[in-house]
Amino acid sequence: MHTALYGVHKGLNALFTDFAGWEMPVRYSSELAEHRAVREAAGLFDLSHMGEIHVTGPQAADALDYALVGTMSAIKPGRARYTMICAEDGGVLDDLVVYRLADEEFLVVANAGNAARVASELVARAAKFEATVDDRSAGTALIAVQGPKSAAIVGEVSDVDSTNLKYYASMPANVRGHDVLLARTGYTGEDGFELYVPAAEATEVWQVLTAAGEPHGLLPAGLACRDTLRLEAGMPLYGNELSRDRSPFDAGLGRVVKFEKPDFVGRAALEGRREPTHVLVGLRGSGRRAPRHGYKVVDGSREVGEVTSGALSPTLGYPIALAYVPTELSEPGTALSVDVRGRAEPVEVVPTPFYRRS
Repeated sequence: MHTALYGVHKGLNALFTDFAGWEMPVRYSSELAEHRAVREAAGLFDLSHMGEIHVTGPQAADALDYALVGTMSAIKPGRARYTMICAEDGGVLDDLVVYRLADEEFLVVANAGNAARVASELVARAAKFEATVDDRSAGTALIAVQGPKSAAIVGEVSDVDSTNLKYYASMPANVRGHDVLLARTGYTGEDGFELYVPAAEATEVWQVLTAAGEPHGLLPAGLACRDTLRLEAGMPLYGNELSRDRSPFDAGLGRVVKFEKPDFVGRAALEGRREPTHVLVGLRGSGRRAPRHGYKVVDGSREVGEVTSGALSPTLGYPIALAYVPTELSEPGTALSVDVRGRAEPVEVVPTPFYRRS
C-alpha cells in the first residue's frame, strides 16, 4: 500500500521498506543526519499509514470506557490520552492515542498494522452503546513535524499560536488554506506536532511545511531515525515491546489501566496480571556492538530474557536496548550480558528514558 505522499517520497529519492504492508520511506539521505535534525532542528515525517477511527454519538465516551483500559470519559474536549486496547485475557491488541474532539466525538489513532483490527474490535465493543464507529483512515493523511524548531515552523504557516497548544492536546487549524487537526503529542522525545489532513491535500501541506522549515534546518525523516529516536526516548513499539502475549503491566505501563471503572474488556484478567514475572527494562552497553531485537539476555551462563529493541544511540554514543528480564533482575545497576552474534557483551540495567530533552 502507498500513502498519499508516496510520489513526494519518490521525488526525494527515498529508500523504501515494507512496514505493516505499506511501502514507507526508511531514509532520504542518512538516518544519522535525519536523527540529528530532529534532535537539533526539526524532522518531517509521513505517518499516513496510521489508522484514524472516529467514535461519535451520545454514548461515545461510555463505549470507549468499556472498549479500552483507560477512562476516556475523563478527557476534556481538546485534550488527548495514551491508552491501550486489550483482549479478554489482558494481552495488548494495540496502544493508542485518543483525542476528544467534542463532547460526543473522539478520534482513536491506531498503529498501522493493527488499524483494521482495532476498528473491528471497536465496532463490536460499541454495539451495545449509542455510538458510531467510523474508520476514516483511507481518507486521512498524517504529517508530523518533530524537533526543537517545530513550534516555530508550524506557527509560521498556521492561523493559530502553536506555542499555546498544550502537550497532548489538539485544535482545528488552517495551514495556508488547508483545514487540519493540529495536535501536539510526539514519539521522538522532542517537542512536536501532528497534522491530520485530508489525503487529497497532503502533498500541498507537506510542501508548505518543507518550505517553511528549510531556513530552520528541517529535513524529511524516515522510519529508521524514527526508531532510534523513540528508542532513546524509551517509547514502546507494538510488535517489539508490546504484543498480544504481553500485558500493560509487563511493559511497565500498568498506570494506563484504570480499575476504578465499573467494567471494561480484559478487566478480570488484568487484575490477575498486576505482578508479572518478567518486566521491560532499559539496558546500557559499554562497547560499540549494539544489542538487536531478538538477541538473548544472559545472567552468567543462564539465558534469562530477550532484547525487544536495540541500537547504537546516535545521541548518546553508546549501545542502548529495551529487553524483558525476570522481575528479580530488573533493578537499575544489575549487571547482565547480551549474546551479540555469539559474543557476550556486558550491559547494565538502567532507568528509562535513556534521553530527555533539556
